[in-house]
Amino acid sequence: MMNNQESADISAIESRSVVYEDVYYLLFNELITGQLEPGKALTVRGLATQLGVSPMPVREAVKRLVAQGALTMTQTRRVMVAPMNDARFEEIGLGRSLLEPELAVRALPNFTTADIRQLERLDAQLDAAIEQGDTSSYGRFNWGFHSFIYNKANMPSLYALVEALWLQVGPFMRLAVGRLGTSNLDDQHELAITAIKNKDAALLAQAIRQDIVDGIKLVKSG
Repeated sequence: MMNNQESADISAIESRSVVYEDVYYLLFNELITGQLEPGKALTVRGLATQLGVSPMPVREAVKRLVAQGALTMTQTRRVMVAPMNDARFEEIGLGRSLLEPELAVRALPNFTTADIRQLERLDAQLDAAIEQGDTSSYGRFNWGFHSFIYNKANMPSLYALVEALWLQVGPFMRLAVGRLGTSNLDDQHELAITAIKNKDAALLAQAIRQDIVDGIKLVKSG
């Protein structure tokens, strides 16, 4: 049987763990949905003040995101959103083009009518964000659309790999939104929804793969 001190110690550990997880997932979502600009400088103390927490959980969350390649830390301990070069961008694009169409096809048998309606809502919100040049909403709805599809595959290990790739590339996808409004590209999201409605695995894989290719072209065109 635990005494009061032991119970207090465990409660304190659990509290710190909860705060750390909250901070990590908040930063995670900001990165994966492109809310933080490429090369943006961050400070542990500034983030802690902004979030109303102590520096310790922020420091732990930042270390984890550095290890995942989403943030980078210089020799002077300066933290920033990780930079990107052509080779790394191509590598991430290759990983996405291999994994994401496969996850989408694996998800295909699991879609319900309600799921398809949700995808249509997300796509409409995404289109509105593009028309308005709203980079923040674009990032959220774009990831929301893709992650909704991939989650339906019920393959958490592969889904985690996709998350890891998006986590690194998310800040750069925001660069595409201003160019989407003036592009003549086919709407691959609409094509993906059509494929899901028709249970067409080949068309769905093609739409997801082409969406990735189109996004890469738009980001690199700047």
